[in-house]
Order: sequence, then C-alpha cells, then structure tokens
Amino acid sequence: MRITYPVPPQTSSVFVVVTDRTPVDLSSVVPWRMGPAHRRSAREALGTPRLAVEAFRSARSPWRRIDLGRDDLKQVRRARHHVMVTSTAPVGEQPEAAQVARAAARAVAEACHGTLYDPLVGGVVYHCAECPGEREGFDLGDDWLGWRLSCADPEAACARGADLGGGTGTVPGDGASDGTCGGPGEGTGDGVCPEAGGVEEAVDTVDTLGASGCACLVAMSRGLRRFGLPEITLTGLACVHSLCAVTALRTAAEALLEGHLTWLSTSPQAPFRSIDHRLRLAGAEYAVVSAGWGEAEERPSVAGSEYAVVSAGWGEGERLRVAGTESDALLGWPGPGDLLRVRLAPEAAACSCLRPGRPGGENGGNRHPHHTPGLLVA
Repeated sequence: MRITYPVPPQTSSVFVVVTDRTPVDLSSVVPWRMGPAHRRSAREALGTPRLAVEAFRSARSPWRRIDLGRDDLKQVRRARHHVMVTSTAPVGEQPEAAQVARAAARAVAEACHGTLYDPLVGGVVYHCAECPGEREGFDLGDDWLGWRLSCADPEAACARGADLGGGTGTVPGDGASDGTCGGPGEGTGDGVCPEAGGVEEAVDTVDTLGASGCACLVAMSRGLRRFGLPEITLTGLACVHSLCAVTALRTAAEALLEGHLTWLSTSPQAPFRSIDHRLRLAGAEYAVVSAGWGEAEERPSVAGSEYAVVSAGWGEGERLRVAGTESDALLGWPGPGDLLRVRLAPEAAACSCLRPGRPGGENGGNRHPHHTPGLLVA
C-alpha cells in the first residue's frame, strides 16, 4: 500500500532571539558577522521573504506565546527585546533556506548576548563551542527535531502512562532533560516515568512485562513541517522508557526526511509524494506508516492511496494550529490532519530499548552526539 501526502509549495521558519540588551544595528550583524558557511547566501537573501530580520519590544512581540517549558517561557516574556529572523522559501530550497535563517539568528544572539529559540521545535538552540556558527552540512540531529510525549488514552492510562502528562521535549534533540514527565516544563531528568525507578529498573520492567507490557506511549515530532514533510506520531511504545521512544522517533524521522529531501532534489515542484507504507532500514522492516486521520474524520482518496495533509507553514503573524484549535492555542503544533502515524514493526519494537541507536551507526546516525546526549543512554 502507498501513502500519499501533499507537498506545500513553500515553507517557513521563524527564530526568536530574546535579549535584555538594546539590539545593535542589525544590518551590521547580518550578514557581516555571520560565519563564512552561510554569509554569502544570507547577503543574497536579506531583504527578501527568504530572510528578514526585525526587532520588537517584547510587549509588542507576536512571539510572546510559544510552546515552551515554564522556565523558558518566563525568560521569553521577561526579556526586554525580541529579534525575529524569518524565512519563507520554496520547499525545494530546503533545508538550505532554514539553515541560512538559523545562521543569521545565531549571529544576532551572539551580538546581543541573547538566547535563541526555535518556536517550531519548541526549545533553545544552544551555542556549540566546537562549531561556532551554523554548520554548512545538514543533520536532523543538529537541533532540528523536537518532540512531545503523551499517553494514548490519558483517561484510562496505566500508572506510568498517567504520569507522562503533556510533557514537551523543550530542548531540541534532548527531551529527556525537560518536560518528559509530569506536564509541560517538568521532568524526571532521566527520561523514565517516575514510577519506573530509573533506567535499569525500566529495562528490567520491559523484560518482565514482555509482550503483555503497557505500550501506551505516543511520541510526536516537531520540526519536520519546515521541510515540507508531515510531522510524525509514533504509537505503541513502551511507557516505561521514554528515552527509547524518542530515539525510535528520531530514527523514523531521519529515514523519512532523508527520502523526502532526496525526492525534493529531483521533483522540487511536485504537489504530491507517495511512499510505501513499510519503512525499511538497513534492509529490514522498521515501521509501518499510515495517514494520521482520526476515526471520525473523512479521508480524501488519491489514486487508491491513504492520504495525509501537511500545512504549508505560516505567514507573518499567523497563528499555528494546535490540534485544530485557533485563538487560544499555543504556537508550534500541527492540526490532526497534518500527521503521519508510524508504528514500529514487532522486531524493531522488541529491541527498541536494548539497541536504541539507529542501525548502521554507532551514535544512532547522529554525527554530532554532543547535541543530544540523553538519547543514547539506555
């Protein structure tokens, strides 16, 4: 079976720098104080929809409502100034357009001694001492992916699943350190539900429960939409070990995005893409992909395929949708029709906590593991 999803003609990225210092002359920062890897591209794009930089007093900033942990949200609201770096570009120019925008935002953050936030991912983009500025090459593990962990059925959840709450992985690529359990902005720090008793006990519990163990955990990605790919939701995960859930989500996201970007390089203006519903890694079946529609929703039909919908990003000042809501929604979440559902194959699920790394790579396919230290601890 094939899964068909539409590819938007263009996508957007927004990066927000919060600072207490009066912003310097931004024209002296972008592109001149950017790293050499993206300076020329920024110079050519500046002043066009591909790259715009604007400063606001925080009281007038449209980005005071961002889906962040409590501490980060306090910093955003208390800061005196917000500097917005936005980019809207044809989807065929991704991921380069997003990289240029983030490189510009990094330069602004350094010049203003501010903190850089990615609203779509829902967390801080940290400075890397080993790699000042933005890297020239693209890697999804380089703080481009965020997630949210939740229970599939909160009203009838098991004891561990109920404790997951609505936590958000607010640090891109490292949700274990914040918001993994106990609601937004709160976490146990080890990526395991509180009643599991730590990593070792969680693994022992998985072994004890076996096939009958609770698999109520749902992991939803954040950040794939900026590349024209629907966000993915991974279901049927063991609730006792959220680190493995995040690793499995990242593995599926890397595989889907790699194929998506390869396809974009040859079909940059195609409005639809069809993929096989079986996701394979290293020659083995890893997961099954389906359209992310609820049971009560009407599914459009496209040439006999299941169909998923992905939003085209957001225009200036437009509010992102959260589960279909509008006015009071927090920024950063897709609607229910903007998802691809992914469920691990039995073989992959059985070893997800024993071998959390991505097949074929010692560090789970992430060439920069220092950005995501928590994911490789199982």
